[in-house]
Amino acid sequence: MGVTTVDDKKYGKLLAKTRPKVIETEGEFDRMVALLEDLSIPERDLTPEEEILASLLEKLIADYDDKVELPEVPPHEMVRYLMEQRGLKQADLVPVIGSRAQVSDLVNGNRGISKAQAKRLAEFFGISVELFI
Repeated sequence: MGVTTVDDKKYGKLLAKTRPKVIETEGEFDRMVALLEDLSIPERDLTPEEEILASLLEKLIADYDDKVELPEVPPHEMVRYLMEQRGLKQADLVPVIGSRAQVSDLVNGNRGISKAQAKRLAEFFGISVELFI
């Protein structure tokens, strides 16, 4: 892997335009995510300066994400919330959980979530398995 050559003036201008900083608020988080999304357009190649900025933004976003504490929510309520946010119906979870009855029991809090189900739910929703345990 080679060393990337960066034009200090171009990178300085890019930093002055984007003003990255340690994220302390939800508004700053949203701004950094929007900046990163602007850099993540797949139709174009990033300049070396943009690649370094994207890497910095990813680190800042990840650091903020790691600090944010999620409220304690029962696993079945987390499943319901995620379903609602994604416009899913219970039937959409049958391939992940098993039968319709198992999904219904889980969503209504009548049944716990097994470790295997928690892992599959985490993969399905693209989030941490800890939210279901």
